[in-house]
Amino acid sequence: MKSCPMKRTWLLFAQTVTVLLAAYFVVSTLKPELLNRRTSLGGLVSVIEAPGVGAITGNPASGSLSAAAKKASPAVVSINTSKAAQRNPRNNDPWFKFFFGDQNNDQPQVGLGSGVIVSADGYVLTNNHVVDGADEIDVTLNDGRHARGKVIGTDPDTDLAVLKIDLDKLPVIVLGNSDALQVGDQVLAIGNPFGVGQTVTSGIVSALGRNQLGINMFENFIQTDAAINPGNSGGALVDVNGNLEGINTAIYSRSGGSMGIGFAIPVSMAKQVLSDIVTEGKVTRGWIGVEPNDLSPELAETFGVKANAGVIITGVLQNGPAAKAGIRPGDVITQVEDKKIDNVQELLTAVAGLKPGSDARFALQRGSDKMELNVNPGLRPKSPARRNPAEIE
Repeated sequence: MKSCPMKRTWLLFAQTVTVLLAAYFVVSTLKPELLNRRTSLGGLVSVIEAPGVGAITGNPASGSLSAAAKKASPAVVSINTSKAAQRNPRNNDPWFKFFFGDQNNDQPQVGLGSGVIVSADGYVLTNNHVVDGADEIDVTLNDGRHARGKVIGTDPDTDLAVLKIDLDKLPVIVLGNSDALQVGDQVLAIGNPFGVGQTVTSGIVSALGRNQLGINMFENFIQTDAAINPGNSGGALVDVNGNLEGINTAIYSRSGGSMGIGFAIPVSMAKQVLSDIVTEGKVTRGWIGVEPNDLSPELAETFGVKANAGVIITGVLQNGPAAKAGIRPGDVITQVEDKKIDNVQELLTAVAGLKPGSDARFALQRGSDKMELNVNPGLRPKSPARRNPAEIE
């Protein structure tokens, strides 16, 4: 009796699917990095990104996050910096030395932080305040290897810096999708707190989009209650799959230690800074030349505007990009391109993301009239770092 050809085909198909699923399970368990895709940022730096753009998928049935920690930890480094001691210029004055003694300190200033290897080429993301002003930077990998770190570029406005180390067979972290994070998602903070050695702490995402904290010029922080302490700056905030979601940068603290409120720069922002620094040597941002203020009933009444949402413009730089486009004091900007604007920080971030020299659509309200204008942004002038030592690590 002959077997049915359809039955044989179906059996062959079922066996093939079973073998493929088994292979996928083995690879995803033992070598998950093989399933991630490599992406080139600006053509000069190759990073590894997690597949897909959906929500965080990890859900360890056992409650253990050891797999995520094991995956991410090798790519998190310790950064030790030193700065030559500065001599007091008045110490050569004998009367000054008589009254105040020798004020010179021959000991170099040392600093401690963390960083994350994001490319097999040796690019390391960290905080600008970790390496700012350093004369020497020593990078220590989790496997014990050391390398001299070279500053490729810094961005004080986001408190990010890019270093370069020259070592072979570098572990590289997988970049996640911070835009898919949700409040309540589990996260791990990995770094070198107080110099005790690499440490992993766990918590959840407490809030998203934190801004107007006065820490950086451009703020869009992930807030977490994972313990972050001095030395964690520049370290990794990862999800339950071990993918990088943010760069730990600051804490609110009255004691100097963790009080359950930490902030991380989203990896979506860090990727753009990394790409700009590696390809152009600096971060390029848009600028339109206005003085914005959060809309209030008093300001709305003063300028005779009927808007109840947006950012009111109280000053416009003469011959600046906004003035040339026709924006006036009293206009309320409600949207930049496809981004809705509700406060000054959102306007700064949206304008900074525009490409200088390319027209962008602005939606605004003037009095009771709604209109749209095309603004050709210029290059944003360099601004100093803004950090409050009393409130951050």
